[in-house]
Amino acid sequence: MPKNNSFLISDLDIKFNKAFENISALERTIAPDDLLKLYAFNKQAKTGNTSSLDSSKDGLVNGFKFNAWNQLTGMSQEKAKKEYIKLANSILKK
Repeated sequence: MPKNNSFLISDLDIKFNKAFENISALERTIAPDDLLKLYAFNKQAKTGNTSSLDSSKDGLVNGFKFNAWNQLTGMSQEKAKKEYIKLANSILKK
């Protein structure tokens, strides 16, 4: 029986959510560059391309976060989920 795209997306969403839960439950420190990547992949996966920097959230950290996310402009939400899963699994194996 051929796979329907809705099943693939559903399976991807399950894996993405599980990876998010596992990273969130991790008790050790994650390297700052990996945290930024996780943030960016998560935002791209859930929201899509950035629109603009929220000026109410000024600050260096928010600038770095926005920049990391902005670099993913054009990446599909599906690809962002796959990249998040891949990075999360890499971090969890360390």
